[in-house]
Amino acid sequence: MTATLASLYAEHLDTVRARADAALERGGFAHLVVPSGTVHYQLFDDRDYPYAVNPQFKAWLPLTQAPGSWLVYTPGERPCLIFLQPHDYWHVVPAAPSGEWVEYFDIVVIRSAEDAMTHLPKNAARCAILGEAQSALGQYGAYAPNNPAAVLDYLHYHRAYKTRYEIAMMREATRWGVRGHLAAERAFRAGASEFGIHLAYCQAARQDANDLPYNNIVCLNEHGAVLHYTDRDRRAPAESRSFLIDAGASHRGYACDITRTYAANPSSDFQAMIDAVDRAQLALCAQVRAGVDYKRIHLDAHLALAGILRDFDLIGLSPETAVETGVSSAFFPHGIGHGIGLQVHDVAGFAASDAGGTIAKPDGHPYLRLTRTLEPGMVVTIEPGIYFIDMLLEALKDKGLGPSVNWARVEQFKPYGGIRIEDDVVCTHAEPLNLTREGFAAV
Repeated sequence: MTATLASLYAEHLDTVRARADAALERGGFAHLVVPSGTVHYQLFDDRDYPYAVNPQFKAWLPLTQAPGSWLVYTPGERPCLIFLQPHDYWHVVPAAPSGEWVEYFDIVVIRSAEDAMTHLPKNAARCAILGEAQSALGQYGAYAPNNPAAVLDYLHYHRAYKTRYEIAMMREATRWGVRGHLAAERAFRAGASEFGIHLAYCQAARQDANDLPYNNIVCLNEHGAVLHYTDRDRRAPAESRSFLIDAGASHRGYACDITRTYAANPSSDFQAMIDAVDRAQLALCAQVRAGVDYKRIHLDAHLALAGILRDFDLIGLSPETAVETGVSSAFFPHGIGHGIGLQVHDVAGFAASDAGGTIAKPDGHPYLRLTRTLEPGMVVTIEPGIYFIDMLLEALKDKGLGPSVNWARVEQFKPYGGIRIEDDVVCTHAEPLNLTREGFAAV
């Protein structure tokens, strides 16, 4: 029988509480205190920056628009939510907490941020307070976040292992992300501008820019060579040759992260290269298995992409030589992916254990964001790419590697910018679960 949302959440909360118990014992604290975060105002202005909830807060409960609230947990007791619901006619007041999760919390409603002081543990020195400095309360900042390393190291390390509830939330985020991606492709094929494509995405995903887990990357033509391109031209180019979109969606605090690349001409060499990268990407996704070193997937991605570069007559080296000399890195300069969950680039990607320590990145690969060995419950992105970036290609010439590249062939591909294909994949006890491909198949 399919588990209900209520049962999944109850199971998740048991896991979160058990982790908190262990982390507090590790750090020698009696209470876990987590502020939701505050609204920040721009300097010399009365405009606020978009509010972003503290990930440590939303790990416990699905409140993403609750500035000034607090979560308090003492082992052996029910967690307490101190919920700020101010009297206000300038802004929308957060609705009273509701849903399957409220029965597990003692909930106290306060009307001003300072009122939280009455309900926090009396001895701040015995509290592990996880959050940003601006959340401090009390005289002399008595309840200032101390972010003890022993507690954070433990919680961050274990956050890599997603509960069934968390995977269900990411699956729902993917459902909305896929809708956005399909709308974006339709807008591209209809000749829309980058800005117009972005708006079509947001409307289909039913999320505004501030709701999305990260700033949409919407690239036409050469802009695909800029890895984090977010300028979004308001006018469509005279000819739209290619389209790269890296865009996600959120659901109850959890993220999806999806990238797709399209060619305007389905008979072009660029489309053929997209198809080749797609096949390589699926093979890499199949490596997301328990016991596999994620670094190995990254290095295998370089070998696979170097083989594609050779097949398309862009380089004249063997894949192994292209990787050893750094030629492959000029075309594929970023990491194969990262952990994902409450944050798009989830924490503890390099953690050696729940007591700290770091697993180093492979030499010559500084931008890899995850170096851990995969285990069941981990969710990672797999995002190989091939790009035509002037500064990186020119650097090959400076290193004496220019003869290894077919520059005439590079010039043919430069007007398309680049290719990236990205899926979110769950490591299980058996076959990998590709949330992204599952989401597209469902539509």
